[in-house]
Amino acid sequence: MYPDVLLCIDGKWTKSADGRTIPVINPATEETIGSVAHAGRADLDAALAAAERGFAAWRKVSPYERSKVMRRAADLLRERAEKVAQLMTLEQGKPLAQSRMETAAASDIIEWMAEEGRRAYGRVVPGRAPNVQQLVVKEPVGPVAAFSPWNFPINQAVRKISAALATGCSIIIKAPEETPASPAELVRCFIDAGVPAGAVNLVYGVPAEISNYLIPHPTIRKISFTGSTAVGKQLAALAGQHMKRATMELGGHAPVVVYDDADVHEAVMRMSAAKFRNAGQICVAPTRFLVQDKLYDSFVDKFVAAAKTIKVGNGQDAATEMGPLANARRIPALEAMVQDAVKHGAELRTGGNRIGNRGYFFEPTVLTGTPKDARAMNEEPFGPMALISSFKEHEEAMAEANRLPYGLAAYVFTRSQTRTQAAIAGIESGMVSVNHYGLALPEVPFGGVKDSGYGSEGGLEAIEPYLNTKFASVLS
Repeated sequence: MYPDVLLCIDGKWTKSADGRTIPVINPATEETIGSVAHAGRADLDAALAAAERGFAAWRKVSPYERSKVMRRAADLLRERAEKVAQLMTLEQGKPLAQSRMETAAASDIIEWMAEEGRRAYGRVVPGRAPNVQQLVVKEPVGPVAAFSPWNFPINQAVRKISAALATGCSIIIKAPEETPASPAELVRCFIDAGVPAGAVNLVYGVPAEISNYLIPHPTIRKISFTGSTAVGKQLAALAGQHMKRATMELGGHAPVVVYDDADVHEAVMRMSAAKFRNAGQICVAPTRFLVQDKLYDSFVDKFVAAAKTIKVGNGQDAATEMGPLANARRIPALEAMVQDAVKHGAELRTGGNRIGNRGYFFEPTVLTGTPKDARAMNEEPFGPMALISSFKEHEEAMAEANRLPYGLAAYVFTRSQTRTQAAIAGIESGMVSVNHYGLALPEVPFGGVKDSGYGSEGGLEAIEPYLNTKFASVLS
């Protein structure tokens, strides 16, 4: 059932101009299940020309009519959700239930952005003289180049496409080569809903080659990137050289502060589920667990027990709770981090090893007492690895929470309003969730600070970077 995935340029599905393809691997079986077209320079030039034409057409469509087209796309995605989820699990590995959730959430995101686009209001500024009218007008910034990752093949692409279309921009989305079919089906929904030819274009290929060509190109007026901090810094620098706006949603290393008055059962239940969802391959995954002394032993015991009960397997198996890692390179990366942590004095409480020799499966892993100079305490593990340490006082927890240059997400568990407010104020992070996992809804901001990037891909803040502000002063 897995297709050979094509490029989408100017509303048409096409092979690459030179016929090149990239194999697509099922991470649960390591079998080649299909291929994806490999865009070259000629394909990118065609996409750029299409994006210019698409922008000229789409920007003339009223926000009200744009909203209707986008809502049709959301309806189509809901109708096709089961097919899309099946494709996602085949190519990415996550359990089918999680793929279904991601696809359903994408429809909600499209609708939210569609409605926000209707509310991209300007304003009238009172003039200093009675015959002066002062207007502030919002206009689409222009064609967008966007780059989305493999860990959430639809969730990240849909935020970028929807924000661009809602504001009247056109877009070239460079989707992930490892997981190409599900974002292709997302784009198909927009095309089938009636988005004009060229307003949405889809390419795949070598990420560095595509970004280095698209970002400096004069057609492109804005970029949006989700991925690692290292790559994000390079792309932000390139965008800056050409005065291009950029939204950057980069890496994280989320702290979880568990105070001694917290409900330990709730904290373990909610955070173990969040930690091992998508095999830990989530930028906002809870990773550094800071537990106050009084609850430390109880929390560790319960968390380790929860990790040991997680059923790891093929995402197509209904009983599977955690699928494989999405690609082969994550296994040696995690093994090296575990070995380094143990070498530095951490205690491996469970996991730490690859499961079997077929498929990229890795055990849910818990390390305690990991020193701050261990790699895992400084580099984003991006896998099913939890690091649990103790703390005595609030200030100690805040110091560790803010020690790293990352600032994407953070979590707090406490029954105290005083501690809640102190933690929210004290943690340097773009998002803080208290006593639950409350992030990534369409209507709330989604973004980080420090080396975790800038800008938002959620809430009303998401569409502002896609709009130019024009001021007009009229003397009558």
